[in-house]
Amino acid sequence: MDRFNAMRVFTRIVELGGFAKAADSLQLPRASVTILIKQLEAHLGVQLLQRTTRQVSPTPDGTAYYQRCVQLLSDLEETEAVFSTRRQNPRGTLSVDMPSGIGRLIVIPALPAFTARYPQIELDIGLNDRPVDLIREGVDCVLRGGLALDESLVARPLALMDQLTLASPAYLERMGMPVDLDDLARHHMVEYVSSASGKRFGLEFLIDGQVRPFDLPKRVAVNSSDGYFAACEAGYGLIQAPHYHAMRQLTEGCLVEVLPHWPVPKMALTALYPPHRQLSLRVRVFVDWLVELCATSGTGLQRQPLGLG
Repeated sequence: MDRFNAMRVFTRIVELGGFAKAADSLQLPRASVTILIKQLEAHLGVQLLQRTTRQVSPTPDGTAYYQRCVQLLSDLEETEAVFSTRRQNPRGTLSVDMPSGIGRLIVIPALPAFTARYPQIELDIGLNDRPVDLIREGVDCVLRGGLALDESLVARPLALMDQLTLASPAYLERMGMPVDLDDLARHHMVEYVSSASGKRFGLEFLIDGQVRPFDLPKRVAVNSSDGYFAACEAGYGLIQAPHYHAMRQLTEGCLVEVLPHWPVPKMALTALYPPHRQLSLRVRVFVDWLVELCATSGTGLQRQPLGLG
């Protein structure tokens, strides 16, 4: 029995809650996964997993063993990276998740530079705004805008994204262009609802260094960034969003910036990953590349100053 391989199989069963899911995740025959766990339990002389018709969960001994396995496997990966050519050439599958807008507009267009630098890393990318359980879903790293909600994860700041206030030309023709914040009293907004926390977001402006909320009347609330933009383009009211996400709509005239002299608070972009992935070379080089990417001009994360000429 390959004990390290058995540990990897065991940790995936615990994280995914089932033998079949672990086998699919590791691309192993399901029978092989069952045999490995039986051999591991026989070798240790303890029952590691409690099996029922509905789920698989670790026993108390299994929970303690899982915690040690996670640390040992992380140490093994780091040791191999230090003493082998994999330090310069990390390999394997890296599972990442990010908002669809960041993925489509920022990360994926620049991704050929990363895959050229690290040709032996295979990327499994999820694009969505829903909350992700990194451990249970086997995700190595997520990108999220706004405040990091899970304090159990390691957070790596990437950028502070400029935001702006937007409306559709049809909406402005109907309701008029607001000139100052007092004009907002006769306007509507599209409400954004976080799929992760359920928190509802209206409009916010920076006034004398303080964030001041403006909760305007609304007829539509959405929980995805694409839906948020679609509702704005359909004329349901004002929205506030990162500059990068609005570049196409601004260029094509689908949306118009309003109240440009009233700044909107910046939005933090953060990479998050579980503590036991902190030493993973694949995660480290990907996050380092993201830091480089976000620091370059032309990403749209920060607006370029207007020229005076």
